Amino acid sequence: MRIKVDRKKDRIYPDSKRVITRFFNHNEIKAKSIIQKILDMSENEAETSLNLVLMEFAKRHRNITRIFLQNFTKIVNYLEELTGSSAKISETKKLLIGSFFTMEYSIESAALFNPSIVEHPDQNELEEGQKRIIVSFRATGESHISSIVFRSGIIDKDCNLHLDAQGNYISEAEIIKGHAYNKSEFLVILHEHEIINDISTEILKGLGDYFYYSELKNAVTKTIESKKLNLDQQKTLKQMMWFAKSHYEVVFSQDTDISERTIFPVSKTESNGIEDARFVKFTDDNGEITYYATYTAYDGYTILPKLLETKDFYRFRNLPLHGECIKDKNFSLFPRKINGHFVMLSRIDGVNHYIMYSDNITLWETAQLLHEPKYNWELIQVGNCGSPIETPEGWLVITHGVGQMRKYCISAILLDLNEPTKVIGSLKDPLIVPSEDEREGYVPNVVYSCGSIIHNGVLIIPYAISDYASSFATVNVKTLISKLLEVDIGLF
Repeated sequence: MRIKVDRKKDRIYPDSKRVITRFFNHNEIKAKSIIQKILDMSENEAETSLNLVLMEFAKRHRNITRIFLQNFTKIVNYLEELTGSSAKISETKKLLIGSFFTMEYSIESAALFNPSIVEHPDQNELEEGQKRIIVSFRATGESHISSIVFRSGIIDKDCNLHLDAQGNYISEAEIIKGHAYNKSEFLVILHEHEIINDISTEILKGLGDYFYYSELKNAVTKTIESKKLNLDQQKTLKQMMWFAKSHYEVVFSQDTDISERTIFPVSKTESNGIEDARFVKFTDDNGEITYYATYTAYDGYTILPKLLETKDFYRFRNLPLHGECIKDKNFSLFPRKINGHFVMLSRIDGVNHYIMYSDNITLWETAQLLHEPKYNWELIQVGNCGSPIETPEGWLVITHGVGQMRKYCISAILLDLNEPTKVIGSLKDPLIVPSEDEREGYVPNVVYSCGSIIHNGVLIIPYAISDYASSFATVNVKTLISKLLEVDIGLF
């Protein structure tokens, strides 16, 4: 018999009105034609045209003129080729040109799904029994490009969730490329992807033990300009820069609400999407709190598992995961070290649960089989639905299983608290299966989560509905643990 699950009536649907601005790229011929037509305008004509676009779009975006100027700087080389200099052009025409190289992008027009929930860093000014939380979502828009968006809210003493109202604007962060690379770790990445050769060795030899993106870029540029490179060497340099660009930081303005912050793809490694972020509140041995999220970067051809790091949800550091066991998807970090090591769940063969230990949070070299599919509803594959949750009885892992007709269900296993390589409990039946009104969506017959939380003895599971919308369910923790421990775990 399945455990009683309380499905909440609240549903979070994608909102096509949630738009950000993006650079609107044109080919060189079209770009120069647009610029020339604006140059030929009188100042009065340009001012009238600019005022019209400001009247229409200024209320939809915070500081739209700053955005226009940013996009103008991206095509200033075309202007200089046409006129010899950009110095004499008026501010009005700069803004007007920038508006023609700007577009709106609806970040969640297609879907808002695969949620993850964590405790908010700020727990001040709450009533007894309340907890402030942050929920992350995978937002998907035009061309199926995915990004990360957030909502904040409060769980009350009765475990009802009250989400805060969304802010009026949504925007990307300032992008910072000032990442310091560890040469030895960078070499490991190059070795893993078999791109160590004479040209990459020569470039790295000229760099220090730690180097910045700008230093690597300058070294690569000088090599291209000073040497006649064959096709393999050119490919090597492109791959080196591809990996280097996968490290970055983003910073959001302090005057933004968390619902206004979107982590949109920055590097080429994630140009087609940031998928399924699994956030966890991580407590270090010294008590320091850091929030991490593992996610899958996708460039349209290959995937790259990556790690987000933040302490305040304003500044995020972005790093690729690497190592022999960084394969496939479904990585999920434990909320603390165990016996002095970082611990991670994974699914490196695309079918089974694995557990991994490491002394370096971005480097994972060994894995141990943890949990195999056993029942019909999970026979195709199993995986985690977010980071393990610590309970007195063991590590509670919310899982997913894929069965007949590619139907996804949510379930759970329990791992030994001190030796999480041991599965000490599992469910014979799933916790959540798609109900009749949850079966239809972008991907039918799917319920899926990227992270749950326990509050006042209740497990709160945010979950996606058929890769389209999101909802919430609750389960009594004592009932769940008791059910987990009564099932014969067999070969596990």
